[in-house]
Amino acid sequence: MKSAHRFDLLHVFKALGEENRLRIVQLLLNRRCSVNEIAENLKITPANVSCHLRVLRNAGFLEQKKSGLKRVYSLAPVLGANEGREDETLDLGCCTIQFDKMVGHA
Repeated sequence: MKSAHRFDLLHVFKALGEENRLRIVQLLLNRRCSVNEIAENLKITPANVSCHLRVLRNAGFLEQKKSGLKRVYSLAPVLGANEGREDETLDLGCCTIQFDKMVGHA
């Protein structure tokens, strides 16, 4: 499924060029998570997660919704996210990224 949305490849690769941001995107492929859930899953601090989320959000990768007192993050619909599916593919419109299964990832 090709997206009508176009990403600036420079921003895409800058955003995804850091290992923890890539791991966050992979985690969010199949579910929505709060900062604390991401931190717990990836074994990094919530402050570190927040910094990475800001970069991903600025690059257009994320949506953020309030759920009570916390914010829940998911991939932007234009990315062809496959929430609830086993497919580990991210569709950027110009190209797709196929992730290997994440160790410890349900």
